[in-house]
Amino acid sequence: MSKSTYHNRIEQLQEAVNQHFGDVLEGTALYVGDLTVEVLPQNLLEVMVALRDGAAFQFTQLIDLCGVDYATYGQAEWVADEATNTGFGRACSYDDGSADAQDRQFAVVYHLLSITLNHRIRVKVFVDREDLLVDSVVSVWPAANWYEREAFDLFGLLFDGHPDLRRILTDYGFVGHPFRKDFPLIGHVEMRYDEAKERVIYEPVSIKPRILVPKVVRQDHRYISDTEEVTKDV
Repeated sequence: MSKSTYHNRIEQLQEAVNQHFGDVLEGTALYVGDLTVEVLPQNLLEVMVALRDGAAFQFTQLIDLCGVDYATYGQAEWVADEATNTGFGRACSYDDGSADAQDRQFAVVYHLLSITLNHRIRVKVFVDREDLLVDSVVSVWPAANWYEREAFDLFGLLFDGHPDLRRILTDYGFVGHPFRKDFPLIGHVEMRYDEAKERVIYEPVSIKPRILVPKVVRQDHRYISDTEEVTKDV
């Protein structure tokens, strides 16, 4: 299938989605060759069942489900010139004054595939920051079971109706959710073997947190402005 043909089919899918769901959706957009649909939490199950069973959709396979933390989204954290001037302290704390940005900090993203019609769709739902709760889609696609447990473990997202929502990757006594932007890269605790107790123990992390920003100075032609080149030639 050519790129133009696939693009036309995705545009047709977008039109079909808009006609079928109407105001139920928060919006649709074409991004990186796929259709992205945003849904409110209260409409999630209704939309997901329709995407699975609808003749124009037939998304019978859940490819992936993941959590996303949009804190600091869009900020150029590693632009060399700005980062060098502000130093490592810029990342020690984060305060986004936008209430809308904080309300839309956490989202669950679903990637669906229709094997029959050979098209894909991305469904995104932002969760309330106060309870982080969204309906489980295990009843729609059983494959979501471990994906939702992973999103719970790493982001703290809660899935209402999940049959066994517990951690899947971290330790049983792990504190916090390591994929959140405010979780320190060094963690909160470290482990070592205690010879006296003859077992592994956990202690508060002893590494001092800091963020290093490399300063890169280039002298070749890619980093010389046009003005500097003209001055140099003169």
